[in-house]
Amino acid sequence: MAYFTKRYHPPGTPPGTLVSHPPTAHPLRLRLIDYTADGISEEDDVTPAHCQTSLQRKTISWIHVHGQATPEVMRELGETFGLHPLALEDVLNSGQRPKLDSHDHQLFIVMSLPAWRDGDLSTEQISLFLGEDYLISFHNGDSDPFDPLRQRLRGGGRMRARGADYLLYSLLDLIIDQGFPILETLGEQIEELEETLLDSPGKKTLGQIHQFKRDLLLLRRMLWPQREVLNQLLREEQALIHEETKPYLRDCYDHTIQIMDLFETYRDMSASMLDIYLSSTSQRLNEIMRVLTVMATLFIPPTFLVGVYGMNFANPDSPWAMPELHSYYGYPLVWLVILVMIGGLLLFFKRRGWF
Repeated sequence: MAYFTKRYHPPGTPPGTLVSHPPTAHPLRLRLIDYTADGISEEDDVTPAHCQTSLQRKTISWIHVHGQATPEVMRELGETFGLHPLALEDVLNSGQRPKLDSHDHQLFIVMSLPAWRDGDLSTEQISLFLGEDYLISFHNGDSDPFDPLRQRLRGGGRMRARGADYLLYSLLDLIIDQGFPILETLGEQIEELEETLLDSPGKKTLGQIHQFKRDLLLLRRMLWPQREVLNQLLREEQALIHEETKPYLRDCYDHTIQIMDLFETYRDMSASMLDIYLSSTSQRLNEIMRVLTVMATLFIPPTFLVGVYGMNFANPDSPWAMPELHSYYGYPLVWLVILVMIGGLLLFFKRRGWF
């Protein structure tokens, strides 16, 4: 996972410069949805010029740009809908910090969508332009996260009966709620790491802890600014946000608080994981040393015994000779004494709770 993912112009480039970037694997695709409370029409693979006709209808228009947009497409959309050049530049230069900018009769919002990519946590930029009766969304990821919203629009109900600001809330709600399954997966990883730390910690476990902390840092960089975006929509006077939509935005803001609470809990748990790893490693080393010490202690008395009788001082004329060397039952008696020593030491260790 790369630490720095933002695309940028060379220093000194004039503001609002649109520069093409390497295309993604997903081809560029524009989808247009016009809807009212009574009906809905969908058009796929349209052109920016074709989207201009939607402004003349008394409908709510949703233009979704999926894939890596080119400077030519961005200029056409900018001229058609009056999009600010600096906002267009931020769309092309992905990796922006989540933010909210107010332009003339228009809101520009940048959000980050968390996603798993090849087993690693990553973020995908979602750019949104809100007008009086239209909304333009940009997403250059591989999958399309907004298909559930299209299903809701096709089914009618409250979503079709409200304005473009409610559509904006629906998209923001989907983006923010995507954090819950991500945190659920991270919670499962925490449980697995804790079990591994207590059972058999190793170098692989230490690498997993560092990867987990990197994922949390990435989430923190994304979650804090998104909460500020929701706070701005609620606290500041926005002509494009109607009063009947603000309760839904407050609910969305509550979701960000819940996600941040979970995040803070996981961060506290991850902070102690390294201590748990060191403690588990030390505990495991102590257990190994205890077993080795017990084994060495069991053989110290027998080693002393066989060392004494291994001196072989058996002169029959000397009163200081070893009479046991010529004993008929000397060898089995030595083994009996050795076994009694080992058994006695084992019983002593067991009663003391040393193993």
